[in-house]
Amino acid sequence: MTSTDQNKPKTSNQTVIDWVEKMARMTRPDSIYFCDGSEREKEQLTAQSFTTGELEPLNPQKLPGCVLHRTAPNDVARTEGLTFICTSVKEDVGPTNNWMSPPEAYKKLAAIFEGSMSGRTMYVIPFIMGVPGSSFSKIGIELTDSIYVVLNMRIMTRMGQVAWNELGDSSDFTRCLHSKADLNMERRFICHFPEDNTIWSVGSGYGGNVLLGKKCLALRVASHLSQREGWLAEHMLILGLEDRQGRITYIAAAFPSACGKTNLAMLIPPVTQPGYRVWTVGDDIAWMRIGPDGRLWALNPEAGFFGVAPGTSKQSNPNALKTVRKNTIFTNVVKTPEDMVWWEGLDGDTPAEGIDWRGKPWTPSSGHPGAHPNARFTAPAFQCPCISPEWENPQGVPISAIIFGGRRAHLAPLVYQSFNFQHGVFVGATMASERTAAQYGKLGEVRRDPMAMLPFCGYNMADYFQHWLSMGQKVSKAPLIFHVNWFRTDDKGEFIWPGFGENVRVLRWIAERCAGADRAQARQTPIGYIPSDGALDLSGLDIPQGTIEELLRIDTEAWLAEVAELRKFFFKFGARLPAEINAELDALEQRLRR
Repeated sequence: MTSTDQNKPKTSNQTVIDWVEKMARMTRPDSIYFCDGSEREKEQLTAQSFTTGELEPLNPQKLPGCVLHRTAPNDVARTEGLTFICTSVKEDVGPTNNWMSPPEAYKKLAAIFEGSMSGRTMYVIPFIMGVPGSSFSKIGIELTDSIYVVLNMRIMTRMGQVAWNELGDSSDFTRCLHSKADLNMERRFICHFPEDNTIWSVGSGYGGNVLLGKKCLALRVASHLSQREGWLAEHMLILGLEDRQGRITYIAAAFPSACGKTNLAMLIPPVTQPGYRVWTVGDDIAWMRIGPDGRLWALNPEAGFFGVAPGTSKQSNPNALKTVRKNTIFTNVVKTPEDMVWWEGLDGDTPAEGIDWRGKPWTPSSGHPGAHPNARFTAPAFQCPCISPEWENPQGVPISAIIFGGRRAHLAPLVYQSFNFQHGVFVGATMASERTAAQYGKLGEVRRDPMAMLPFCGYNMADYFQHWLSMGQKVSKAPLIFHVNWFRTDDKGEFIWPGFGENVRVLRWIAERCAGADRAQARQTPIGYIPSDGALDLSGLDIPQGTIEELLRIDTEAWLAEVAELRKFFFKFGARLPAEINAELDALEQRLRR
């Protein structure tokens, strides 16, 4: 890459050129490079990153096209406490978001951005969230001083010339600015300006904070846009369950990060469930619009997977392991002497030695994990063996069911269905899960996480609930809404549902409920409909007698205690909380007391 090539814009869009020049005057990079997304560009940037140590090569025979990256030890997960929504009115972001006024945020971050790219190259990354030509899609441009970000965005989005072509001369794009700066946590901020369609991130190199097309645009900014434009931007997987007759039921499902979402999206049914297949449309984000037929249609705006590595195995997610065998960026995993990767929970023998996620020598007796619990892989979605033929359909896929879920050791049953769409919105609004390594905070703590959107909703969550309720009134055929919990435990703390591929049995019941099948019988409980005796196909499943009864048991006293906690949670939203949510909470308490 010559100096001339690096500084030559790949677009004639004057709005883009003026904005890039303005940001460059502030950050003062030594050079500017406009990305085109070509294979040649990828090879050159990868080679350059090897010389600087930003990336390390892996075994080219066994892991072709794969590389390793390590973040700073203080930069290993999303920093929700340093993530802000910046709007002119504080109440518009609500009590669950951090707020900063736009003038204060621009001033504070500009002082950190000032000269932050000195001695570095500014990379200009045009990208599409969505499919080219789709009415769902949004265009963004990210400026960054990180090759790691460029190569990740190349996987996670439709990046390069395709985005320049889609944008043309339009000024309608999300302006994304990122710099690693000095990776100082005291000078680390991720700020969203939804009123300006702008995102600024400084002081971090971790993907969740710096791949600005992902959570920042696709959820925080997009949720704000979707409320205004009448659609939904959700932290949801999208899968298609194909039955023995070849019929496919499309399902969207929300789980907090690292709670089995990617595993479910790529599920392989066990041999005891012949004729069923799961097709992956997306593993993390769903944009949903009302189609001409009045149903909800969903599209995955991403082009890749940014998955949690630890725990990924042939048992939990064999399709993920096949997906990451080539062209994958591994972050914060162990590097073995054979230039392979390893993490806790991976199949096979534990390596006798290696280099851990901190870049230090490691052995199994070192006394600490070799891979960080939130270690990641970034892999192209098209490599997934179960990728749906419809995953890039610009119209999306029709959604018949929405699932909410989380980790609850004792409270929530294996599965239940809401009474109606409004009650389903309430079920989503009451979601809670034990914190995981992917989230900032105390590991294992129960956290309220409505629709798995608590860290990602870009506006007041009370208004978000109202938006969901209004969408339910607009669709002519609303999807059925369910809640699942794969993580119920016994008195010894052991999981009592086998999970993984066996979860297809629950998906079958859900799909059959959507189709009105006679087999999918249910009985009413105070919290919703649960499968009747025999409604779940348990053929070939070896579980102790009484297990299903325990998995579906409703502990009235525990649920009444939950109601009390929910009242405390909803109280923080004040008068903006929709009356329908309070009405559903009152109705739940009355049913429990009866």
